[in-house]
Amino acid sequence: MRRDTFLKSLAALAAAGALPLSARAAANVKMMVPANPGGGWDTTGRALGKALTEAKLADTVTYDNKGGAAGALGLAQFVNGSKGDPNALMVMGSVMLGGIITGKPPVNLSQATPIARMTTEYNVFVLPANSPFKTMKDVVEQLKKDPGSVKWGGGSRGSTEHIAAAMIAQKVGADPSKINYVAFRGGGEATAAILGGNVTIGGSGYSEFAEYIAAGKMKAIAVTSAQRLPGINVPTLKEQGIDVEIGNWRGVYGAPGISAEQRKALTDMVLAALKSPSWAESLKKNDWTPAVLSGEAFAKFVDDDFASLRAIMAKSGMI
Repeated sequence: MRRDTFLKSLAALAAAGALPLSARAAANVKMMVPANPGGGWDTTGRALGKALTEAKLADTVTYDNKGGAAGALGLAQFVNGSKGDPNALMVMGSVMLGGIITGKPPVNLSQATPIARMTTEYNVFVLPANSPFKTMKDVVEQLKKDPGSVKWGGGSRGSTEHIAAAMIAQKVGADPSKINYVAFRGGGEATAAILGGNVTIGGSGYSEFAEYIAAGKMKAIAVTSAQRLPGINVPTLKEQGIDVEIGNWRGVYGAPGISAEQRKALTDMVLAALKSPSWAESLKKNDWTPAVLSGEAFAKFVDDDFASLRAIMAKSGMI
């Protein structure tokens, strides 16, 4: 092959995103975070961006925070504004599935491109430091007496802590359709409500409450994992006789309309970042459990989880 023909072929492959990562210039990644700054999705997106740049898989990563409606506002902006962009990523997860089920937004997750699941984070339930309750058993006893008197605080409607609250009510014999759940737009608002004693019990990922638990400003009473989390002495719901286990997984999607080759290149880039020292440090710092899944296996997982969540929410009277 003549040299000029070879170079033209190389350029065409690069434009199509079909070259291996090592043969292409590092990307300028645009990261949509469909939530306000400071919460779990924001922390995840910025940790991934840091891993991408430190591993030299991307030259730059820019972030666009668009909170509201359990990620539906950010999803709409991403779907409508990123079509065909091979360098666009959007952070998402189980919360977005719950939000789509309850909110029925005009855009659909299926319009974007599945890339990879990255982590699972289990929820912790906490009491304000001055709460008259001391344990989950105390909360459950009150829930049985009067479900509406227990004010649950957490993320958006359809979030894992909302679903967990409904599942807890169902398992202990309370009416899940009567739970009093207060949804907050971001982790900061929920934290302020718990610290101020404005809710009875709060739920979120452990990393969001860790500093307040350590300082004695919140009392952790249960986690939603199957076993106790490493290094964290908080009993599971199952230990306390409540058969509930639910994880808050997080992943990333690519833009609508990208080619199979571009999807593979984007997936390879993300998977390489998840093997970096920077990402390992973020896992440890945030108490995230690795849960890597990519390609069609990830797409099938999302479809299955969507169906499972819809069934749980319907049974619990949430939809």
